[in-house]
Amino acid sequence: MVNQEIDPRAAAHNAGMRIESLPFAEIPGQTKLFLDYIADPPALKNFYPSALASHTEIPLLIPEVRRRYQVDRDALCDILAEQNQRFGCGKKTLDSIELLRSQTTVAVLTGQQAGLFSGPLYTVYKALSAVKMAACLKARGSGAVSVFWAATEDHDFAEVSHAKIVSREVEVAKVTYRPAAYVEKSAVGSVPIDDSVRRAVSKLMANLPATEFSVQTQELLESAYVPGGTFGSSFAALISRLFARYGVVVVDPMDAGLKRLASPIYQAAIERSSEIVSAIRERSDELKDAGYHAQVTVGEDYFPLFWHDDEGRRLSLKTIDDDHVRVADTGEKFTLDDLKKAAESQPERFSPGVMLRPVVQDYLFPTACYFGGGAEIAYFAQNSEVYRVLGRPVTPILHRQSFTVIETRSAKALNNLGLTFADLFRGSDTLRASVVKHIIDPQTASLFADVEENVNTELHRLDQALSAIDPTLAAGFAKRCRKMLYHISATKIRFENVRLRKEETLERQLRSVSSNLLPHGQLQERTLNVSQFLDRYGMYFIDLIYQRIDLDDRSHRVIYL
Repeated sequence: MVNQEIDPRAAAHNAGMRIESLPFAEIPGQTKLFLDYIADPPALKNFYPSALASHTEIPLLIPEVRRRYQVDRDALCDILAEQNQRFGCGKKTLDSIELLRSQTTVAVLTGQQAGLFSGPLYTVYKALSAVKMAACLKARGSGAVSVFWAATEDHDFAEVSHAKIVSREVEVAKVTYRPAAYVEKSAVGSVPIDDSVRRAVSKLMANLPATEFSVQTQELLESAYVPGGTFGSSFAALISRLFARYGVVVVDPMDAGLKRLASPIYQAAIERSSEIVSAIRERSDELKDAGYHAQVTVGEDYFPLFWHDDEGRRLSLKTIDDDHVRVADTGEKFTLDDLKKAAESQPERFSPGVMLRPVVQDYLFPTACYFGGGAEIAYFAQNSEVYRVLGRPVTPILHRQSFTVIETRSAKALNNLGLTFADLFRGSDTLRASVVKHIIDPQTASLFADVEENVNTELHRLDQALSAIDPTLAAGFAKRCRKMLYHISATKIRFENVRLRKEETLERQLRSVSSNLLPHGQLQERTLNVSQFLDRYGMYFIDLIYQRIDLDDRSHRVIYL
């Protein structure tokens, strides 16, 4: 494996680290399509034409990727060098960009919406998955670089304008940033960074415990989120700093130069927009017929590109008929020929929708594979049709590495509570009942169980007797039975809450493991921000995670620090 100069502290820590694999099928909320894909990708080749049984097969595709790549590498790399130097990149990133100039080099892509302070933890896991894959390809003799596509063109600012961490009070704390000059529906990448961002950083740090790494963490955030910049440039700067030692190349697709390079694929998408929509809709029907659900709903008026107006707003385009399109919210109308000319002369006016974005990425880069999350994998079952319509080779998509990090105090708390990580998926009510039953007051918990069983038995006997006398009596009695059982159950829950509150240590431990490991009922990686772990372990937390990446393991993995 290629040496990434891992921090020796991470290597020492890693030596005694325990890790477990948890199949996604045992985690609630997963879609059937995602579960079937990670179980056996080649079995779904009708939806994923480039599906591979293993990441080790990627080198077989590289000659075709090189052959089909059309973009001027020097022009692309000049743009990337300018961007990444502006983001404050290190020498290794510039070396990666120089390597990409070679006709034999391919890219391993991933990306994420530009979230505040890097967004959820899985942003980190995506980037490191791409780094590991690029390292594997290099070890097998192929030139490869890892590329992170910062999705700065999205316009749902509410979705990305916050970061969540677990506070000192072991509650999930949400830190939000919204500048006064924000324009509704503007691309998030263009949202200005003003002085109020300093308050957001301070609030975040105030919620975290003071450690030897707190100053370093705050300086890292403040160096990226500088007043006068933009939300997109700040996000890109932080990603660049987090993965500087790995040479990750960050891409801001809002760059005018990149838009010019993408102009031909924009024009092709406009010209064949009706075919694209028809193909996606047909694919949606095929997915439904196969027992899945359409991941993205595409109506008849869907158009694969967005329009950026003079105010910086990103507005959807809607098909009127075979040759006319209107701009949502404004009513402005264009012919397809008008749009094609605009895509040639003013490509900065356009950005791809979710169905077209992967095709644009893989037009701009010689992409060997893409690392995505469960939703992105599901999208690919539909947008593989966009590749086909536009005559582009379909890029293989691999699932990013997925982790829950359990620190020592959380592991001890789970043990004290008689719980495992998987138990947390049973829900808060069940967890409280389990702790009371097995740890705090097994005698009273057992009494409730006996009473519920006995009452159920006796009520059933009485119901049978009443039914034999008069069915109308039984019907009224059944309703009263439900009320009696409800009140017993409600009393039981009140009892569990009271007993748990009186055991302050155990109650706090239960809140702590829930907040840290399954915040708001979601996987840790989907909710918490990396700053929580940078504050505790410093930048070598990134190395700790990198060393635990195993591209052969498609499970959710639980790391015990």
